[in-house]
Amino acid sequence: MYLKEPILYIIAEIGQAHDGSLGILYSYIDAVAQTGADAVKFQMHIAEAESSEFEPFRVQFSLEDKTRFDYWKRMGFSLEQWKEIKKYCDKVGLDFICSPFSNMAVDWLEEVGVSCYKIGSGEVNNFLILEKIAKTGKPVIISSGMSSYTELDATVAFLKEKNVAFSILQCMTAYPTEPEQYGLNVISELKKRYEVPVGFSDHSAKKETCIAATALGASILEFHVVFDRGLFGPDSKASLTINETKELVQAIKNIAKSLAHPVDKNNVDSVAGLKQIFEKSLAINKDLPKNHILKFEDLEAKKPKGYGILASNYKDVIGKVLNSDMKQWDFLNEEDLK
Repeated sequence: MYLKEPILYIIAEIGQAHDGSLGILYSYIDAVAQTGADAVKFQMHIAEAESSEFEPFRVQFSLEDKTRFDYWKRMGFSLEQWKEIKKYCDKVGLDFICSPFSNMAVDWLEEVGVSCYKIGSGEVNNFLILEKIAKTGKPVIISSGMSSYTELDATVAFLKEKNVAFSILQCMTAYPTEPEQYGLNVISELKKRYEVPVGFSDHSAKKETCIAATALGASILEFHVVFDRGLFGPDSKASLTINETKELVQAIKNIAKSLAHPVDKNNVDSVAGLKQIFEKSLAINKDLPKNHILKFEDLEAKKPKGYGILASNYKDVIGKVLNSDMKQWDFLNEEDLK
């Protein structure tokens, strides 16, 4: 599904919104399952394998974690817990997607049983983890948020060399992303440059961004979800609420359905009945005597179509002579003309 140019594939990311609580995490899975999204996405952080005490906070939000390393430790779950999380996603009908941030996390995700890998913006140039993932033979979804085309070219070349199937998401690593940062133009650029399925990873906390991306041809959409943007966490302000997610999913599915059913503007068969009602026939707007020479000022157009000469052909009757008296509002037909 991820790599066959789907009409639309919707990924709702929980990320770190669970704040290290399994109870909150499962609550999010239940909530996302009611939105119509196709997949729920997590991040697998194994603190010792991916970080150190020297890593600074991206967003200084935490009052209970001395360092970001401490935060990752508090956010982590055991391998057995991840296996149960995957089973629960299967149970409620959501695809389980997870971003690894270490080679150890890839090992764990293989045990959990993922069907594809999501590569976060910060890992696109991490060829060590890309090599590890390539060996699994699983397809990859790449977020391009912090990568230039030069950097993406190198990653794409690496994946192609390893025969890894992949898709790319336009993404801006800004939380929340402002309108001038969306980079919606990049969707078409990525499609043309790499000829793979292209999507959009959003951090704007706005519904219209993914709607616009869908209309512009994004076939994969990813966005953060949260119960309330006022909640504790680094991504809350850049997330959609669950209710907003429900509305967004319906909106973008409607747009995708529309794009999948292009309209032939030359085929008006479906509105033939309405054309008969709403289009008009020529009529006389005043009493006129026999032998009157018709002028523009004598004509009116009245519904329905088919009771007189087509209103669109009014020029053909100007200068013609009436062969009998006509009453105001009579329809004008060919037999009324000499």
